[in-house]
Amino acid sequence: MKLICAPMATLSHEAFRRAVEQFGGCDEYFTEMINAPSLLNMGPFEKYYLLNGPVPEKIVWQLTGTKGDSLAQAAAVVAAKGGKGIDINMGCSAPQIYKTSAGIAWMLKPREETQAAVRAVKAALTRAEQSGGQHMRLSVKCRLGAEDFTDDDFFAFTDMLVAEGVETLTLHPRTMKEKYRGLPRYEYVEKLALRYEGKVPVYLNGGIHDVQSARHALCAAPHTAGLMVARAAAQKPWIFAQLRADLLQDSAAAPQEAQTVDCRQLALDFIDNVQRYQPQEFWKTRLQRFFAYYCQNFSFAHYFQTQMLNAKSPEESRERVNAYFAQEPADQFRSF
Repeated sequence: MKLICAPMATLSHEAFRRAVEQFGGCDEYFTEMINAPSLLNMGPFEKYYLLNGPVPEKIVWQLTGTKGDSLAQAAAVVAAKGGKGIDINMGCSAPQIYKTSAGIAWMLKPREETQAAVRAVKAALTRAEQSGGQHMRLSVKCRLGAEDFTDDDFFAFTDMLVAEGVETLTLHPRTMKEKYRGLPRYEYVEKLALRYEGKVPVYLNGGIHDVQSARHALCAAPHTAGLMVARAAAQKPWIFAQLRADLLQDSAAAPQEAQTVDCRQLALDFIDNVQRYQPQEFWKTRLQRFFAYYCQNFSFAHYFQTQMLNAKSPEESRERVNAYFAQEPADQFRSF
């Protein structure tokens, strides 16, 4: 079973991957959504979305867009960068995404339009491979659909994806409006995994925030091929090491020794890497997004979070990190 880091806007970039990778990382890193038309226009920030360190071989490029032709052209661009593969986002339910006919809107469009878009992306990847490039896996990340979805409609949609050459599916088993409310309907991940068993791996996304929640998800969907972790990886960049030790360790193996995290140094390194791997215009938002989750680990979480969200520069962020751990030295080191 694989462990996968989810695509998260303003989070799934190189600085964040480096924070996760220092604890052994995961099997696959999905990038944040790359807007296909913006990539093709190659604006001033697009090159930062194409950074693939520190482990290029683990990268899955996630594309978003409203038209099949631009998705196909963008797929050819990122395929040249190498990695695991290309993922089409068909699950984002943020209003600013689906109202433009991207994200989950692909599940709601006429089936023929979505089918044509998938076929175009697959053809672009096939051409790139035939021209001497490596094979790039085509995957789709989706939800269950709208509130009135039916099993027949949902499985007809995924059957179409598989028939058009999609090689891996990731399911966040909630509807468009459920967002993050309530428990995900993991039974649909299991149904999907059994439907394509031996043919197309199915990853489970949603609700994984610690070992206990991962165990619950696997009990409900034991045939899933992988667990995708999202925001919990920002709170605890070491979560994949925890999951690997607990869920994947051979029961006959000796217990693993506890690891110690220097939480102060991890925060400082992240700030350094944001400056190194993100444009200056992005520094503030990238730091705010990460520390909104990371600060939840500590004794005075709300205070620390407020301090970091109000920092006006990386330099001020460093000062506030150092000040917090000087005041609360017991929070600096934690073991797992």
